[in-house]
Amino acid sequence: MRIHTVLLLPTLRASALAAVLSSALISVAYADDANSVAVGAQYDTTHVYVPLADVNQFASSFVATFGGKSTPQGVATVTPTASSTTTQLLQTPYGTVSLFGFKTPIPYGFGSERTGYLVTDLDTAVKAAQAAGAAVVVAPFDDPIGRDVVIQWPGGVNMQLYWHTTAPHYAPFALIPENRVYVSPDKADEFIGDFIKFAHGTITQDSATAPATEIGRSSGSYRRVRISSTFGRMTVLVTDGHLPWPYGREMAGYAVPSLRDTLSKAQASGAQLLVAPYVVDGRTAAMVQFPGGYIAEIHQEAQ
Repeated sequence: MRIHTVLLLPTLRASALAAVLSSALISVAYADDANSVAVGAQYDTTHVYVPLADVNQFASSFVATFGGKSTPQGVATVTPTASSTTTQLLQTPYGTVSLFGFKTPIPYGFGSERTGYLVTDLDTAVKAAQAAGAAVVVAPFDDPIGRDVVIQWPGGVNMQLYWHTTAPHYAPFALIPENRVYVSPDKADEFIGDFIKFAHGTITQDSATAPATEIGRSSGSYRRVRISSTFGRMTVLVTDGHLPWPYGREMAGYAVPSLRDTLSKAQASGAQLLVAPYVVDGRTAAMVQFPGGYIAEIHQEAQ
């Protein structure tokens, strides 16, 4: 059981929250109390599925780009039904990837989950997620090192929650990456309200007029919401779905100290630059595609 210093703040009912989320900037907080199931941002892993033939090249390119290391590659069944995949964890100072190269067809419910969050207790986490508005897509099941569940939030956002039999201990990130979630306007408030209730999160920015150049358009604006919690950071991009490729295909945004150096390492290791660096609201960002097809946003914040 972790001990928290609790800041008592008034909480909003879901219906009241939806009514106020349309303002330009909102800061809504849920106290990180004893009911929180989050462990830490460094345990948020992006789930990356690549063709088996590309696994080694992707792993080499990703680690060469961001530093860090890979755990030894193994072969396991990580689903509740029969399957086989290579599995390894790519741990870098700027983000972690759970890498899968399936040797069999991928069973239902897997491949569409965007991330895995480590929780303190899986059964408690499932109940908290359901109470907040999530649906269980794949019921809790045992894996070789713990237990897992796949859930879905309003707007079709799938996530995996996991728990390890032996608690892992990972170093904090040098810079915390962001989970990038695209949702439609008709589900945005519901998703945001439900997720921050579950994550005990804080909305740090809600901009109704974010420049649409950061979603590939030449002009106009859209709504961008940034959320922070013990799970890590999330950016919610509320759009009509009229997105030029590759926008909407990236699942994570990686903050780095030098975008130029990182892009140089990425391209030297086999990654392709899809969107050249551009500046929006002080952030310089680019989009790359790693071997095997994984697309990522990489950015440098203003100093």
